Amino acid sequence: MTRSPGRRARSPLTFRQKLSRFDYTYSPYFYVAPFFILFGLIGVFPIAYTVNVSLYQWHLLKGQGDFVGLENYISVLNDPFFWNAFGNTISIFLLSAIPQLLVATLVAALLDQAIRGKTFWRMSILLPYIVAPVAVTVIFMQVFNQYHGPIAGLLELFGVDPIRWAFDVFPSHIAIASMVNWRWTGYNALLLLAAMQAVPRDVYESATLDGAGKLRRFWSITIPMIRPTIIFVVITATIGGLQIFTEPKLFDARTNGGSDRQFQTLVLYLYELAFPRRDFGRASATAWILFMVIVLVGLLSYAATRAVRTADVKRSRAERVSARAKQGVSS
Repeated sequence: MTRSPGRRARSPLTFRQKLSRFDYTYSPYFYVAPFFILFGLIGVFPIAYTVNVSLYQWHLLKGQGDFVGLENYISVLNDPFFWNAFGNTISIFLLSAIPQLLVATLVAALLDQAIRGKTFWRMSILLPYIVAPVAVTVIFMQVFNQYHGPIAGLLELFGVDPIRWAFDVFPSHIAIASMVNWRWTGYNALLLLAAMQAVPRDVYESATLDGAGKLRRFWSITIPMIRPTIIFVVITATIGGLQIFTEPKLFDARTNGGSDRQFQTLVLYLYELAFPRRDFGRASATAWILFMVIVLVGLLSYAATRAVRTADVKRSRAERVSARAKQGVSS
C-alpha cells in the first residue's frame, strides 16, 4: 500500500502528549466526580434502598421479614391516620406558603426602594433565618400560650375567650404556620430582592417617562422580570412546606403531632411508624408516597406559575397589536 505524496504520515504521540490529551479530555469528569459519588452514597442509595425496605415486612427484633409487595402501600393508604396527617400537612402548607410568598414579595419591593439604612434592614430580615428552630418554637410556644401569652392577653383585653392553640385543629395550624412564616419570609424576601436588583433601571425610567405609576411598574415590569426567581421560591417553599417536621414536633414534644393528632404532619406520621413502632416497611412506603405528593404539588405549582406568565405574555402581545392598529388608523 502506497501513501499519496501530498499527505504526511502522522507521527505517533509521545507520552507527554498522550497525558496532555487525557488530562484535557477526562480531567473535568474527575473534578466533578466527588460530588456525584457523595450524592450517590448519601442520596441515591438511601432512596433506592427505601424502595427495597417498603416491599418487605419488618419485625421489631428479627429485622427484614417476608416479601409483601405493595401491601405496605395499600395498608398506609387505608390508614385513616395517614389521611389525617395528609390533611394537616396541606392545611399548614397553605397557611404558611401563600402568606409567606406574598409578604416576602412586598418586603423585597419595599427594600428595593431608595430608603435609608438599606444594609441594616436587609440584614435584619435575615435574622429569623439564622435562629435555631428550637429557639423559634420555644418563643412561639410562649406567644401562643393559651392563658399567659401576649395573644391571650390581647384577646382578654377585647373580651374574647382564650383560644386553645395547642389543642384545636385550625388554631394549632395557624400557630405552626406562624413559626414557618417568621423563619422563612426574610430568606425568600432576600432572594426576590436580589432578582429585583438585577432589573435594568433604564426600563423603569422609560416606563416613568411614559406615565406609568409605581404600582403599574411593579406589576408590568418587576413581576414579569423576576418570574424565574418566583418560580424557584415557589418550588422550594412547596418542598419545604410539605416536609415540615421540626415545628410541629417541638410544638408538643411529648406527642407526635398533638394528643389527638390535630397537627400531625406526614413526616411526623412517618417518624411515628419508623421509630416508636419500628414498622420500617410502612414508614418507607409513606416516604415514597410523600415523595410522589411533593413531585405532583411541585409540578402543579410550576404549571400554575407558567400559566400566569403565558397569560401575561399574551396580554402584552394583544396590547402591542392593538396599539399598532390604532397608530395605523390614525396615520
